[in-house]
Amino acid sequence: MTEAPVVFVVDDDPSVRSSLKFLLSTVGLQAETFDSADSFLRKKPSDVPSCLVLDVRLPGLSGLDFQRELAARNIRIPIVFLTGHGDIPMSVRAMKAGAVEFLTKPFRDQDLLDAVRIALERDRARREQEKQITELQQRFNSLTFREREVISLVVAGKLNKQIADQLGTAENTIKVHRSRAMEKMHAESLAELVRMMEKIKTLQKMAS
Repeated sequence: MTEAPVVFVVDDDPSVRSSLKFLLSTVGLQAETFDSADSFLRKKPSDVPSCLVLDVRLPGLSGLDFQRELAARNIRIPIVFLTGHGDIPMSVRAMKAGAVEFLTKPFRDQDLLDAVRIALERDRARREQEKQITELQQRFNSLTFREREVISLVVAGKLNKQIADQLGTAENTIKVHRSRAMEKMHAESLAELVRMMEKIKTLQKMAS
């Protein structure tokens, strides 16, 4: 059973925090409220799909500065901005930095709920992708050195006999390594193994 998503509301106006919490509750969403960016940063990071509903003008760290601070800390959470004093450069800056929406007060309740739904779906998809990548990396790490050698040559299009000749071993031995590697990787076909290895290669490039 997946845990319920959470919407974090950061606004220095208590009445706004209260009304947003109520609005979100009307569609069955759980909300946690904070009066400043600093109070949110003191919170333990969420491990369920979540998003931020964030006022642009806050005491201390402003909403846009807070967005930059989250990125610097590698806290990836979708943001829906709210403002009573928005201007076009401000909204462009927020959207370029990855905000889901930039709503000017007073906004339609449905516009906010739609933006929150998109933000939560985006975070859910990101978490699912990260989970799949972590599992894939763990499977790859479980391979022996020789199994990695064999499947890298398999993926490069070489036949078992060619791999055996290149590695100086028997063809049957290559078949065993190949079979074990595919089993450990949970790959049901060569095409699936190729896709997995491409993903791993991309991850290794990003990490280097």
